[in-house]
Amino acid sequence: MLALSRKKNEAIVINNNIEISILEVKGDQVKVGINAPKEVPIYRKEVYLQIQQANKEAANIEGLEALKNLLN
Repeated sequence: MLALSRKKNEAIVINNNIEISILEVKGDQVKVGINAPKEVPIYRKEVYLQIQQANKEAANIEGLEALKNLLN
């Protein structure tokens, strides 16, 4: 992991087309702006983990249904 220090109005660039800017710092909260191409999905980590879990559950259910259909 790369750890960087940034101040308000400073930014980092990833892969020439993603810019992450520090918009505001208030106490222990930091407001971050992300400028990326529309095809790059961006999620808060807790939302991303929920999506991954839902996908796993859906795959398990679909796999079970497909197996039942084969056996019938």
